[in-house]
Amino acid sequence: MLEHRFNGPPFTIGVEEELMILEPEGYELAQEIESILAAIPPEYDGQVKPELMQSVLEIATTPCETVAEAGEELRALRRTVSRVAEERGLLLAAVGTHPFARWEDQRIVERERYQELVEELGFIARQELIFGTHVHVAIQGPDRAIYVADGIRRYLPLLLALSANSPFWRGQRTGMMSSRTPVFRAFPRVGIPPHYGTWEIYSHRVEQMMRGGSIEDYTYLWWDVRPHPNLGTVETRVFDQQTRLDYTISLAALTLCLAHRLSALYDSEAPLVEYPTELIDDNKVRAALSGMEGKLIDFWRGEQVPAEEMARGLLDELADNAAELGCGPELDGLEVLLGAHTGARRQLHEYERYGDLRELMREVAEATRP
Repeated sequence: MLEHRFNGPPFTIGVEEELMILEPEGYELAQEIESILAAIPPEYDGQVKPELMQSVLEIATTPCETVAEAGEELRALRRTVSRVAEERGLLLAAVGTHPFARWEDQRIVERERYQELVEELGFIARQELIFGTHVHVAIQGPDRAIYVADGIRRYLPLLLALSANSPFWRGQRTGMMSSRTPVFRAFPRVGIPPHYGTWEIYSHRVEQMMRGGSIEDYTYLWWDVRPHPNLGTVETRVFDQQTRLDYTISLAALTLCLAHRLSALYDSEAPLVEYPTELIDDNKVRAALSGMEGKLIDFWRGEQVPAEEMARGLLDELADNAAELGCGPELDGLEVLLGAHTGARRQLHEYERYGDLRELMREVAEATRP
């Protein structure tokens, strides 16, 4: 079986954010990742990284004991990369898609993994001009990690709905709250993952793909939630990138509480329902289209319910977990995202106010600063 590091301590948390690099005039994407990386202070070594395209940078916390600690690290990282960018006449911004940029104008970073990825996937990789947030939660024990990932699987559409922040693509209002979602669907091994059940099954299936030459290792499985054996975490990857840092922190708190609750269910030997992938994926499409303003299918009740109602029910269920983890205030911050208050809706309001996508990006860049 695969080697792993699911050996604790449990429920430490790490967060990764993908930010865009902008020209200060016109707010076009700037191919400047290397100049920014060269100027990052040594104390942040390994926490500011390149991504597929030269107009993208990633910031990542270290493993943190609490959500509040992760939030402080993210705040310091955003502040640092913003300062470094501005010293070079650049800006940073955070949304799920750049409203009017074109992937044809972007350059791929000069890193072997990404160059090979583009060589293999071509257009599929080149058009992946999207920005997301990833939340890692440390889990103790490989079977428990699979149980937690399998459990989060059914909530992925709701997590996407809460985070929806990409209503524009290539200069067009798409009619979707998360335009990032269909762009990423073109990649292989993405979206709603299989229900694995046990570490043994997961290991066997990953090794089968590696033997067949489909993937080099498990990190080429880009599911919306996945075990991360090398880090000993369950990584939830479904989120659109948030503009305001407070919302990233609240979504991280939700993910941590959900993992904590599922871990307790694992201890009580509660059976986990294997919901069909097609049902969860149908809900995910609904979430991408309407965000928190539409309806999702409640599998328990067998009917459609408002996404806001479903979210409030989940928050009520997780209240005790939040209290135990000490992240109640951060979880309460999700109240802002319920109903018609997601990042996507705020973008649409700003666009209706100005009628100009460049002015929208000016607002986004300003709101991205911590």
